[in-house]
Amino acid sequence: MATSSKQSKIERREAARKEAERLRKIQDQRNKRNRGVLIVVVVAVVALIAVAGVMIYQASGRTLLTDYEGESPAGSDLHGGITFGADGVGSPNEGAPTVDVYLDFQCPHCATFDAVNGEDVTQAAADGDATVVYHPVDFLDGAAMNSTRSANAFLVIATEAPEAASEFMATMFENQANDVTDEQIAQIAVDAGVPQEVADSFTEGTYNEWIELASDQAIRDGYSGTPAIVIDGEVWGTDENDPAGQWTTEGALLAELQSR
Repeated sequence: MATSSKQSKIERREAARKEAERLRKIQDQRNKRNRGVLIVVVVAVVALIAVAGVMIYQASGRTLLTDYEGESPAGSDLHGGITFGADGVGSPNEGAPTVDVYLDFQCPHCATFDAVNGEDVTQAAADGDATVVYHPVDFLDGAAMNSTRSANAFLVIATEAPEAASEFMATMFENQANDVTDEQIAQIAVDAGVPQEVADSFTEGTYNEWIELASDQAIRDGYSGTPAIVIDGEVWGTDENDPAGQWTTEGALLAELQSR
């Protein structure tokens, strides 16, 4: 009887050991499977992050003009700017600061800016002291589309007769009016040295759609008012505590560009 009881205990212990071994193997398999799932999830997440990073990187350089297939003016960039340098349109001055100027041909403050700084900016570009990027926008367009028509004329000139672009801009601002006609714009251009056949093409509105996209892009880039002066990516000339460094101070902008 005692032997039978002892044998029974041995069998129960053995059964318990085998059950424990079985459960351990099940748990090991479960742990192994979970590790596999975790590894797959981690790899998938890393891959998604990498793909997202690439997409964000690629998207960061895209603008409203990236996929634009219409007419684009010479020297234009994807942010709606026209580059002027010592070698003319589309020729940045390597190593020199870049000044982006956002302007509307119907903006009276832009007329003031050009009267104070126009010649200096043109000279800075010609001398290699700065790369000048003009952004003509249509923020003040009315029913007559004066901002767009004037900007289009400027872009046609920058493309077809770039040597007259600065003179045309200055004269347009000097004769700024809400009722400027196509004939007046063309005459101002001719007086600035633009060939008559080029001036006659203004009414075609070659760059009107480009101007609209460029203006929307300017707002996206954070420049919704004119004039806006941006030197090497930083807005300049609006610090009320530094009147000597305002764009309304004659010579201040040129001095800033030459000091960089």
